[in-house]
Amino acid sequence: MNKKPAPYAKARAQYTDYIVREPMELMAFLASVMPQASRTKLKSLLAKRLVYVDKAITTQYNFPLQPGMKVQISRNKNVHEFHSRLLKIVYEDAYLIVVEKNEGLLSVNTERQKERTAYTILNEYVRRSDRRNRVYIVHRLDRDTSGLMMFAKDEKTQHTLRDNWHEIVFDRRYVAVVEGSMERDRGTVRSWLTDRTLYVYSSPMDDGGKEAITHYRTIKRANGYSLVELNLETGRKNQIRVHMQDLGHPIVGDGRYGREDSANPLGRLALHAFKLCFYHPVTGEEMRFETPYPSAFKALF
Repeated sequence: MNKKPAPYAKARAQYTDYIVREPMELMAFLASVMPQASRTKLKSLLAKRLVYVDKAITTQYNFPLQPGMKVQISRNKNVHEFHSRLLKIVYEDAYLIVVEKNEGLLSVNTERQKERTAYTILNEYVRRSDRRNRVYIVHRLDRDTSGLMMFAKDEKTQHTLRDNWHEIVFDRRYVAVVEGSMERDRGTVRSWLTDRTLYVYSSPMDDGGKEAITHYRTIKRANGYSLVELNLETGRKNQIRVHMQDLGHPIVGDGRYGREDSANPLGRLALHAFKLCFYHPVTGEEMRFETPYPSAFKALF
C-alpha cells in the first residue's frame, strides 16, 4: 500500500477527530470524549484555541453542537494564546492561518505606511513558538474592509495558493451596504480597471486595464439603503468599491469612490468579506469559513 506523502501526514496528524451524535453543548461533548480530563484542562483547550467545530476555532464553552458536526482537538502543544482587538484567528494548522480582520487594520505594510498590520501581528504570534517562524502573504483586504483572509505559514504553501488561486478558492463573498435602492435583484458588473496608485479608474471597454467581474445579489432595500451580497470572479484592487460606484450605488462610508456629501451613519466603510471557501493546498480537503453579516449593517434596515 502506498504511503501518504509526508506533508499530508503532517497536516492530518495534528488533530483527533470526533463526530457529534446528539445535540449538546461543546463543554459537555469534550467531557464525554475526554473523561479523564479535568474541567480546567478542557477550559484550557478552549482558551488556547485548540478546539475546532467544522474546521473553525471555537472557544465558546456552551457552543451548541448538532448531530453530524465534526469536532477536532489539536495535538499541537506549542500553540500560544492569541489576544488582539484588531484580529481574530478563525483557523490554524501547520500550513496556513485564516483570520477575521477588523476594519481600519492594514493587511500588510506598504512602502509609505510602516505601522501595525495583520501581517505584523501574526508574525509576532508565530514567532512566540519559534523565532524562525513567519507568515506569508497570500491576498489582501483593503484597510477599511473587514472580514476573512488567509496567510500561509511557509513559502511553498504561499506559492501554491498564489499560483493556483482561481482553482483553489471556489467561493469568496462579501456583503455591503450601498446608497439608494438597487434597481435589480441580481446582476453582473464587468469593466477594465486601471490602478493609478491612489485611485482606480473603470472603463466599460478594454483600454489596457485589467478585466474585473463582480456578481451581485440584492438582499434588502430600506431607509434609502440596500444590503448587497457580492461574489468576485476576479480580485482586483478596490474592485467592489469601483463597481458599486459604476452602478450609481456607492458603498456607505466610501470616502474615495462615494459622493462627497454622503452621510456615513456607520463611521466605517460598509464592506465585509463574510465567506471564504477553498481546497486545502496540502490535503485537498474542502475548507469553508463564514462569519455573520456585521450587526451594524443590519441595524440600518
